[in-house]
Amino acid sequence: MKEEMTMKSKLLSVILSAIILVVLTAGCSLGAPSDPPVRLLLMNEGWDSQKFHNQLARFVVENGFDGYVVEEITGSTHLLWQALIDGDIDLNTEMWPMNLATYERDVAGGYVIELGIVVEASVQGLYVPRFVVEGDPERGIEPMAPTLRTVEDLLRYPHVFRDPDRPARGRIYGSVPGWTADEILYRMMSFHGLHESFNYFRPGSEAALFASLESAYNFGEPWVGYSWEPSWVVGRFDLILLEAAPYDPVLFAKGGTEIPGQALTVVSSSQFASRAPDLVDFFSRFRTGSQNVSNVLNHMRETRASPEEAAIWFLKNNDSLLDEWLTPEQAYRVREALSRI
Repeated sequence: MKEEMTMKSKLLSVILSAIILVVLTAGCSLGAPSDPPVRLLLMNEGWDSQKFHNQLARFVVENGFDGYVVEEITGSTHLLWQALIDGDIDLNTEMWPMNLATYERDVAGGYVIELGIVVEASVQGLYVPRFVVEGDPERGIEPMAPTLRTVEDLLRYPHVFRDPDRPARGRIYGSVPGWTADEILYRMMSFHGLHESFNYFRPGSEAALFASLESAYNFGEPWVGYSWEPSWVVGRFDLILLEAAPYDPVLFAKGGTEIPGQALTVVSSSQFASRAPDLVDFFSRFRTGSQNVSNVLNHMRETRASPEEAAIWFLKNNDSLLDEWLTPEQAYRVREALSRI
């Protein structure tokens, strides 16, 4: 009997030890720090295309790769750029190089790494609805400025683009005050003599600028003003970018040339490659395209989709991009995740 009790005690001891070991192991597992998350830099300036690119990258990384949690950090452009240089933030999925004076110097100095190009060519300048030049028979609109092709051609048409506050002059809708484009457009108007017959109107916000275009377009009225690609208005409306002389740095400083196009880049901290080497190849191939992004932005506006919803919609409608960005196994995992949504 005594030996039987001893055996039971030993067995109970073994069982208890095993239970304790499992609990401790589980506790260590639950409490163990996970890999540092991949932090995507997000500007706080109403930048919907960057929000979309962040969510697109997040879905692919979290579902196609192991061990990554993607977070977004919001703040002002210059503070976040410095955080990227310091390595406190890992990635900017959509950088507009011309918007930051130190960009080329920081890349050349190795403070940040340019991984790839997400949009090959972003353009900006003065736009008009196509019906202003070509008319629109389906809407019963006759051409209003049939020979309008260039910025300089506007000199012949101030009477078409009348300023509602001063009808004897034309109105050009310019950039939001404080944007780099505001200075460029003002110099452009001066160089071409447009100040003599046009007023330069500064909307108070991007929303106000695009609202003026949307209203004019819907009513079939003439409009000329600042826009850029990618943007939701390019995705929704048929617009013409007015031509200017080819870019020349000296003449551009005087307002005499087109605003040079720029590639939108994916930029990382200098430490990113060592922290997440398996993501470098993906981000070097991560490319969407200007018209695709304009279409997404228009979709977001029409359906009120969130950037996350827009990213899923985009992936489901552009499945072939997964094969360009990822290995077959990674692409399969992302498709599996999409199929469950």
